[in-house]
Amino acid sequence: MIKISEEWDEILKDEFSSPEYLKLREFLKEEYSTKTIYPSMYDIFNSMKLTSFKDVKVVLLGQDPYHNQGQAMGLSFSVPNGVQIPPSLQNIYKEIGKELGIATPNSGDLTGWAKQGVLLLNAVLTVREHQANSHKGKGWEFFTDAIIKKISDQKEGVVFLLWGGNARSKRTLIDRSKHLVLECAHPSPLSAYNGFFGCGHFIKTNEYLIKNGVTPIEWGAL
Repeated sequence: MIKISEEWDEILKDEFSSPEYLKLREFLKEEYSTKTIYPSMYDIFNSMKLTSFKDVKVVLLGQDPYHNQGQAMGLSFSVPNGVQIPPSLQNIYKEIGKELGIATPNSGDLTGWAKQGVLLLNAVLTVREHQANSHKGKGWEFFTDAIIKKISDQKEGVVFLLWGGNARSKRTLIDRSKHLVLECAHPSPLSAYNGFFGCGHFIKTNEYLIKNGVTPIEWGAL
């Protein structure tokens, strides 16, 4: 079994031993041995390695990893330092700037958010090079849906940021009586002007965390 951390491994032990996950593992072994797959197999679970279950304050749900060389790093919307910032992340930075007056960062590496308790989780954790959504429907959704459900069931006061149709479809997994669910359009250039810009989600997130006695996220600290 893959090792994430003692805490996450215990929480997800049933998922890791399930027929669905074992079938997914066999698929991934074949994919990684015959094709170019992102991220590196050692980075697949980076979102959970960087954000422990007990520290999760915010879940920022993405769709699947970036599919060009050097981009995917196991964190939704994030790219390694020095890599050109993708358009969706540029728009996220623009919205943060409008809401909070924070200067646009020069880096697309969101590790600083992860270390503050923002779980940067994609619904699908792997992808073929240059083929967006190529691992959709191969089993990851079973696994990541379980993560969302366990956070909803076992924690209180978490903010779930659901941007775009794919992320918003996960709303049924979340107990709104215990958590804050914020939904809007995806920040991609195709849809950002249809409701992402002006959503106010970064202010609303911190207001909710403060109201619940939780340290807010420093969105400018990467």
